Amino acid sequence: MSAFLAALRISRRDAWRFKGRSALIMVMIGLPVLVITAVLTGAATTSVTPKERAVTRLGAADARLLTFAYRTPVRQDDTGDSAYQPKSGGAQRPWTPAEINTLLPGRLLRYQTGLASVRLPDGFNQADVVEVDLRDPMTAGMRTLEQGRYAAAPGEVTISPKMAGLGVRVGDTLTVRRPDRTAKVVGVAEHPNRPGNLELTALPEGLLNHQNDGNSSGWLVDTAGPVLRSKISQLNEAGLGVTSRAVLDAQKDDSRGNPTNTRDLVQLGVIIVLVVMETVLLAGPAFAVGLRRRRRELAVISAQGGSPWHLRLIVLADGLVLGGAAAVLGGALGIGPGLLVESIAARELDWSHGPADVPWLPVLGVAALGLVSGLVAAIVPAVQASRQNTAQVLAGRAAQVRGRARRPVLEIVLVAAGLGAIGYAMTRGTVTMIAAFVPFVFGMVALMPWLVQATSRIAARLPLPLRLSVRDAARHRVRTASATAAVMAATMGAVALGIGSSSAYAQQEEQSVKVFPLGTTVIGGATWMDGQTWARLKDAVRARFPGTDVVAGQEATDAKGRTLWLTVPRTCEPACAQRFYDRPPIGGADLLAFLQKRRDPQAAAALAAGKAVAFSADVVSDGVIELTVSDWDSDTIKERKRIRIPAVVSSGADPRQTGAVIPPQALAKAGLGTVERVLYTASLPQDDRRMEADLRGEVNGNLFLNVERGRAEDRAVTLLVLLGAALVLVLGGTFAATGLAAADMRPDLNNLSAVGAAPRVRRLVVAAQAAYIAGLGAAAGLVAGAVAGVALTWPMTRMGAGGMRTLLDGPGTIDVPWSFLAAVVLGLPLVAAVVAGLFTRTRLVLARRVA
Repeated sequence: MSAFLAALRISRRDAWRFKGRSALIMVMIGLPVLVITAVLTGAATTSVTPKERAVTRLGAADARLLTFAYRTPVRQDDTGDSAYQPKSGGAQRPWTPAEINTLLPGRLLRYQTGLASVRLPDGFNQADVVEVDLRDPMTAGMRTLEQGRYAAAPGEVTISPKMAGLGVRVGDTLTVRRPDRTAKVVGVAEHPNRPGNLELTALPEGLLNHQNDGNSSGWLVDTAGPVLRSKISQLNEAGLGVTSRAVLDAQKDDSRGNPTNTRDLVQLGVIIVLVVMETVLLAGPAFAVGLRRRRRELAVISAQGGSPWHLRLIVLADGLVLGGAAAVLGGALGIGPGLLVESIAARELDWSHGPADVPWLPVLGVAALGLVSGLVAAIVPAVQASRQNTAQVLAGRAAQVRGRARRPVLEIVLVAAGLGAIGYAMTRGTVTMIAAFVPFVFGMVALMPWLVQATSRIAARLPLPLRLSVRDAARHRVRTASATAAVMAATMGAVALGIGSSSAYAQQEEQSVKVFPLGTTVIGGATWMDGQTWARLKDAVRARFPGTDVVAGQEATDAKGRTLWLTVPRTCEPACAQRFYDRPPIGGADLLAFLQKRRDPQAAAALAAGKAVAFSADVVSDGVIELTVSDWDSDTIKERKRIRIPAVVSSGADPRQTGAVIPPQALAKAGLGTVERVLYTASLPQDDRRMEADLRGEVNGNLFLNVERGRAEDRAVTLLVLLGAALVLVLGGTFAATGLAAADMRPDLNNLSAVGAAPRVRRLVVAAQAAYIAGLGAAAGLVAGAVAGVALTWPMTRMGAGGMRTLLDGPGTIDVPWSFLAAVVLGLPLVAAVVAGLFTRTRLVLARRVA
């Protein structure tokens, strides 16, 4: 025990003496701990349990009753969130307070919720509406009053802080649509669990019409005793949904963020292994450099009777001290940023938000992971310390021990085993595939020292700065191999996920049903919208898309003018991902030309003759298109009949475009009506949701807005995220290794300056060192990542063309993002070299002889 304590004291003193190196190691170990702790803390705070959100739903009430349109039995879960009526029919009269008190005695307080379009300073937007008397003690805690007062009379509202941030002030008068009302703002009240939402609170029927049961309305109830499950069952049989405080309080805290099944455990295990490996690869070179700087101190201890075990213990104590300090600081410092970022995101992005919650068990596990990473990173330097020659070190003749030239048989066997595991997992699912990557990654990491030694043979044919850098990298092979392995692992992960995700997006793009060309916006109104409202909508849409053609289409109706739902089945099984598509465009020659982006006389003539024009053969069978005609019945689509229309096949503007244009006269022959209620334009809005809300408020009518963007934006965002992660890891590992190498090479660089080398030579040497480390790691990562990425396309695209694919079937799609790969493999090493060269010290630093 005394030897262990002495080793800790020596390590603490050494860490304090070399503050720069110690800080570098602590950052490498502690930064992952800090980030993971912040993510865990933010996720736990964002995840709101039913018990935590009970106050925003119940206030101080004992129960909340939800009414429905009928008096049929209700099914629900313990929270009441999923309450529904399996069967409709029966009595539809509204519930009265007397009827409620017969079933559940207590004081009742009416509430109802809904949506409304509100005119804000920058246009209309959609907001939640909660109508309940917040002055009543039963609502205590439902909303937190931040300014002014609660609504006390019809026509008064309180607004959410998000709405106040958009320019609405207490005392302003708001225009509300659907229904048409005006309301005076008398206060600002925050939703405790959704501080970033747009919300209005008012008295019942202050903004909304009376919701005659079945539309988010009901009562808060203050009862004499708790509402137990037996009483909930009675109320469900009577046709009421129930949220009970007693039931919520009896629920146990859930295991938020904890793995609950084998899939989660496998993912967690793979993440732990890869994080520890990457941390060890980054911190290992720093421990190795620290060992060379203190080899004389260790030699003195050995000369005074210290055994090799003592020397190993001292170096391992370095990992324990620095790893432990980094883990504690990373864990402690990660909690605050996690809560801060979650609080900002909850307000800006409208995330759910609960009480500050730190998942201590996972956080302690992450801290232990950091401690283990520090110990593992110090293992190789500890072994080297126990094997150094004491006499040579004290005489000042210690030199880097060159590794024996040998063939990497074991490393190749490990890589082959990893490839075999990947081959086995290719048709077993994504999680199995990710787990199979672990032995492959370890094999590539073990192969890096041989690659460093092999590439060093080209040094003799390189210019002086490159020759010095490559030879120094090969001479300190352990340090270089560790850094290049870290870069390789990061590059491999980015390349593999880039190829896999790009292939998945490409397959989704190929299999998606594109009725409209990319870049199309479709805006439609309800068939019961009157002519004046429809005219206002057309004018509003044309005003928002100036200089762009706006083409009108039609909707199918029945004899009463109600909207009918048309569905076109596809006949391309088993290759189709979607077997049908809904709401085919209905119109004439102008709409056909819009969808084809050209004038096709033959297709236009067929359309005028009452034939549908299909853009792919998979919707046509024996020269006809079969349409399924349905209508809405109690929030479900009910099929009424099927009709057959003659059709011809033409081509759309997009080669992957499918669907068909239906002529109105063909529907008329089938006894269906049509009305102009759809607009098409070849332009995209900047904010779909905002434009839809703005149009709803301006025209005062129900409408929908859909856009056809494709998956290019989603793919670009995914690849940018991967590139950003690779940038951090690649540059971090490269700069750490380059800084250590520059410190080791300082005598050589000083000799260069002493014999007349220009300052730019020093910059070129350091830049070449960074380029060599990042370039070799990126090149190896490209090869390994390409293999892993292509293999990853099997599970990620396996559901194309008939479900699960076998190995011999091949992947559904392989899409290689060449620009992304070029940025990772060529761009990142170039950036690393330029930055390292720019920030290199060129001033001559005098050094003294040690012996």
